[in-house]
Amino acid sequence: MTEFTIASFNVKNLIGADQEYYRFQSYTPEEYAWKVDWLAEQMQAMNADIVCFQEIFEESALRDVIVEADRQGTLGNDAHLPDASKRYRRKAIFNKLEYHPYTGAALAVAPNLNDTGEAGRRRPGVAILSRFGFVYEPEVIQHLSEPVEIDFGPMGATGGGRFTLTRLSRPILKVRVPVGDQVVTVFTCHLKSKLGEFLRPDGAAFAPEADLTAYDPVARALGSVRASLRRMAEAWVLRRAVVAEIEAGHPVLVTGDFNDGANAVSSEIISGEHPFKNYAWMLRHDAETPRDRYSEAEDTDIREAMDSVRLHSAEAQFVRKSSRDMIYTAAFGGVYESIDQIYMSRHFIEGSPDNIGRMEYFSVLNDHLTDGSHPEAPYNKLASDHGQIIAHMRLRT
Repeated sequence: MTEFTIASFNVKNLIGADQEYYRFQSYTPEEYAWKVDWLAEQMQAMNADIVCFQEIFEESALRDVIVEADRQGTLGNDAHLPDASKRYRRKAIFNKLEYHPYTGAALAVAPNLNDTGEAGRRRPGVAILSRFGFVYEPEVIQHLSEPVEIDFGPMGATGGGRFTLTRLSRPILKVRVPVGDQVVTVFTCHLKSKLGEFLRPDGAAFAPEADLTAYDPVARALGSVRASLRRMAEAWVLRRAVVAEIEAGHPVLVTGDFNDGANAVSSEIISGEHPFKNYAWMLRHDAETPRDRYSEAEDTDIREAMDSVRLHSAEAQFVRKSSRDMIYTAAFGGVYESIDQIYMSRHFIEGSPDNIGRMEYFSVLNDHLTDGSHPEAPYNKLASDHGQIIAHMRLRT
């Protein structure tokens, strides 16, 4: 059996010192050192074979974190692991405690095409780190050579309108990772946030909706509509890429910051339709009489067509098997929810016809999360505002 771990890690605005990434926001050298140290500690705790990162402004800053994680982890190994002279060195607990450095690991970084480098208006990208390396070149999906045209169809004399997407707000990164005897396709993404998109008129210093002293609830609601449309369209672009991989016979893992819960429409777009238990009772699409229903054979084919390209939530599988209270990866305004996800194709679901392995455990590092509502909550300005999630996988050999 081959074991491996995969993690998703939104690092929260990773960039070097003295660089204004958003308006009036930057790190002093001391703050940057603190942030690198904290991120390195989290990487040691995860100790994941594949780490998918979001909010990467600079590759050099990410490499600083990896180097520091290896430095601290190696020192920890030297201090806590028994050497060959100790009879108990082979105990399983020491295998679990050992940190494995990323020496020789492969790193793929996808910068954001929307990032012009202008101070205060930077835009983050994503990255994937793999101890197993990659096969083939990593692929980045952001600029769409063929725009996504969503036609709302005929609704009266003038039609129902149209939505066009030519570029994603942040890149989707796709890599293929050799694990044991298998090659697994891994995607990481950071979909459009729930923050409203407001249009700044030509020559204006800011969008009118940004002026909260002249609060406009209707215009701000329209900003939320723009953000939601973009997020769902981006989810569809990811779904299209995922289905292409599955139909080509490749096991798939999808990670990242979805900026939505598992039951949101955008997340369901990515995971795919959940088939009904029985379609034989359903009126056919081409029915000519009330008796025209799908046959038993068609029912089987329909459910297989849907199930073969579905993705399954690692978190949901773990919750079903455990008695834990809840899992959350983000806290804002008193709401604790999971917006960071690891999804998997049915290749990793026991009992499926394509099965090559399974998830054995799922863990989340979220003790640092706070929405600021509790005075005793830890200071997290330089930490991540997301929990880190890790899926522990086992492949059959």
